[in-house]
Amino acid sequence: HNLPLYHSTFCIHTPISMQMKRKWIQIIMTLLLIQLIVAHNSYEDENGDDETLSLELVHRHDSRFGGDDVDQVEAIKGFIQRDLFRREQMDHRKGINQGHHRRKDMEVKKEFQMSMHSGRDYAVGEYFVEVEVGTPGQSFWLVADTGSELTWFNSIPHLQTRKHHLQHKKHHHHHHHNHHGKHKHKHKHKGGSKTKSKKKTKSKTKSRTPTKRDDPNDPCSGIFCPHRSHSFQKLPCSSKVCTEDLSGVFSLSYCPNNSDPCLFDISYADGSSATGYFGVETISVNLTNGGKGKLENVTIGCTLSVLNGITFTENTGGILGLGFTKGSFVDRASLKYNTKFSYCLVDHLSHRNVSSYLTFGNPKVKLLDEMKTTELFLYQPFYGVNVTGISVGREMLKIPPTVWDFQAEGGMIIDSGTTLAALVLEAYDPVVEALTNSLKHVKRVDKSLGDLDFCFESEGFDPSSMPSLVFHFGGGVKFAPPVKSYVIDFGPNVKCLGFVPINGTGVSVIGNIMQQSHLWQIDVYQNTVSFAPSRCG
Repeated sequence: HNLPLYHSTFCIHTPISMQMKRKWIQIIMTLLLIQLIVAHNSYEDENGDDETLSLELVHRHDSRFGGDDVDQVEAIKGFIQRDLFRREQMDHRKGINQGHHRRKDMEVKKEFQMSMHSGRDYAVGEYFVEVEVGTPGQSFWLVADTGSELTWFNSIPHLQTRKHHLQHKKHHHHHHHNHHGKHKHKHKHKGGSKTKSKKKTKSKTKSRTPTKRDDPNDPCSGIFCPHRSHSFQKLPCSSKVCTEDLSGVFSLSYCPNNSDPCLFDISYADGSSATGYFGVETISVNLTNGGKGKLENVTIGCTLSVLNGITFTENTGGILGLGFTKGSFVDRASLKYNTKFSYCLVDHLSHRNVSSYLTFGNPKVKLLDEMKTTELFLYQPFYGVNVTGISVGREMLKIPPTVWDFQAEGGMIIDSGTTLAALVLEAYDPVVEALTNSLKHVKRVDKSLGDLDFCFESEGFDPSSMPSLVFHFGGGVKFAPPVKSYVIDFGPNVKCLGFVPINGTGVSVIGNIMQQSHLWQIDVYQNTVSFAPSRCG
């Protein structure tokens, strides 16, 4: 019957010498020792208990995304335009009242408009990171966004039309805040959480993604398909995580059955929208020892449908939220890697293939003893600092203290997603006036340079002639950026003061150019911000 043949094994009892027994015991013990060593190393690689988790921050103009070198003038203009939209978002988020009940009818159109514009065209992101999500891991480039505490992925099959109507769309209630109130106190890991905003901006460069799209007939090609991951778990709509923890990222109160997934529905003032559901998943990144570090139970969002114009480009597969909230990527990574994360941004004029890094745990640098430390304000999802004043040339400027007071509709944040430093007029005017006193001899340039008010011909300019600029933080801590961070290169033979004004009240921003050439370390559980000059090598 053509049955398969099986070999039988017979045990034959024969006398074994003591010497042979000793050899077998030695072999067995050696094999057990090797197995223990392999298991231990595997455990360290998987869990990273004694390691740091390090992510390469790849700039949007990096050659890995293809395209030619970007014209510097056009790049700066793009920075300014994106900063405008991001500041608009901050103004909306600043108006959130933490005490307002979240389960109300949808009355947050403006907040929705500002909340996920970054997801409408990923090309607007400044820095990208590569991660693996799920089990088995799927590789994606994600926008690294300090203005979003939610990590989310595009789960819309590429076979679908990118502009399609949501059929039978219902107007559900949202867990949300009143977005017209004001902050009453600084935050210590509590309160709402939102996603960030940016308007759609076309990328001038072609890009490629490490995500494979070899099979055009596979609906999961190039996107995250949760059903193919063994570690993905949907969050029930009846769970506390859905009704409370995710209330700030637009979870729906719609819950016909307790086991149904927690949904989100983001609507925009222009009539566009995006829907999806929340879950928890495993995200893997590289460790400094060359292994893989796994973060389990990270809250993520999966976008399933869009309406009227929201598009996903092929640059990335989603957003890596670096803002802080319970269950966020930062929360999980900080708990596992010594509660700290740090980053060092290289000069924006460096070669585009020179990388910056985001590290969780203690970075292996010699600067830790030199770092200055001040208080962190969790101005969710942003990271705020306690500013007491600004000096130029050792002279403290006359700026009202309320400008730096979060409770008085002011304050200052450090934001890697904003390029230029942004100051409310009560701070902007005295800073610019003090700096331009040393530039009376230069020839002004009158061009369409966006919000950059003071630009000049740089031929013969001596940076050493500029007075020092110092941000004074709480506890007597001083942050003194180099001249190149506040007198920036705009184009050939043109320099500008790297500040933009904010009309009215609002949160001032230390942008990524002002942060460059420094190592920054944030401890979200000790509420501290530390920094020191660094080459970021």
